[in-house]
Amino acid sequence: MMLRGPRRCLRVSVAPAAALAVAVLSSLSRCSLLEPEDRVVSALSPYFGTKTRYEDVNPGLPPDPEAPRRDPELLEETCTPVQLVALIRHGTRYPTAKQIRKLRQLHGLLQAGGPGDDSTRAAGGRDLSAALASWPLWYADWMDGQLVEKGRQDMRQLALRLASLFPALFSLENYGRLQLITSSKHRCVDSGAAFLQGLWQHYHPGLPPPDVADMECGPPRVNDKLMRFFDHCEKFLTEVERNATALYHVEAFKTGPEMQNILKKVAAALQVPVNNLNADLIQVAFFTCSFDLAIKGVKSPWCDVFDIDDAKVLEYLNDLKQYWKRGYGYTINSRSSCTLFQDIFQHLDKAVEQKQR
Repeated sequence: MMLRGPRRCLRVSVAPAAALAVAVLSSLSRCSLLEPEDRVVSALSPYFGTKTRYEDVNPGLPPDPEAPRRDPELLEETCTPVQLVALIRHGTRYPTAKQIRKLRQLHGLLQAGGPGDDSTRAAGGRDLSAALASWPLWYADWMDGQLVEKGRQDMRQLALRLASLFPALFSLENYGRLQLITSSKHRCVDSGAAFLQGLWQHYHPGLPPPDVADMECGPPRVNDKLMRFFDHCEKFLTEVERNATALYHVEAFKTGPEMQNILKKVAAALQVPVNNLNADLIQVAFFTCSFDLAIKGVKSPWCDVFDIDDAKVLEYLNDLKQYWKRGYGYTINSRSSCTLFQDIFQHLDKAVEQKQR
């Protein structure tokens, strides 16, 4: 989701570009939500990548989203933002249907309760295996990556924080000039709607928000060419997405010694034959710990399957995939995003130009 805050014609005592940079960086540094201090935690949390709870990324936020800490550079009479542009990830979501099917496959192995071979018999493994087999598998195919209520709360709280950090930009008179652009993914559309509901709460505390279609600024606008640029870049699709060898290094790591050691260890913990497991199932088990933490606030037995060393290996595996599929691995990965960056900088340049008139 991309947020474009309204332009303001305000006097600034620093260069407009500097004001814009401070505005954007300050907004992105606070895009998380603080839970009560007694929330359930896991030592694995720093290694979940994009599955990490937002509040674990920035645990120092004050609990009141409308009382954020302000950077000294943003004090009045020092620096006045003229426009805010933020590229925002969707809120907390359910696992995808593909992940749920793999988890169901793993749960089926546990339910079968096979004796395993000699390499899978380890002290304490039977207790953990029994705990996992009896742990309720509550995920269903219909969830398929949809936004959860916690994710809506993420977005509402983020809206309140930004509106409180930049009151001049998010004034009620500017509300109709706000632009939210989203991809067609339901979790992103729903995140945008929740963000607007948070702003409504800021402007009209205590009043129930109307349907987003009836709000003055209008609902989030779907633009996949901008927000899912990789799906519209033929060169990326040909050279990376549809290229069976593009992730060769990822597949090699999955069968390498680090992952094989984890496979043997997990097989022992689950009391299943090691040949029934693979790297993809191990990753799903690892992320199930994160989903249970993020969605329900519970530490499931899946968190006990792995230790910190395992988590570092699995984090590297996920980073390796993102490096080759979305990051620096292939030149086209970054070039495919030029359309989005061009749009962002065109709006920033326009704001600076209008300010200098």
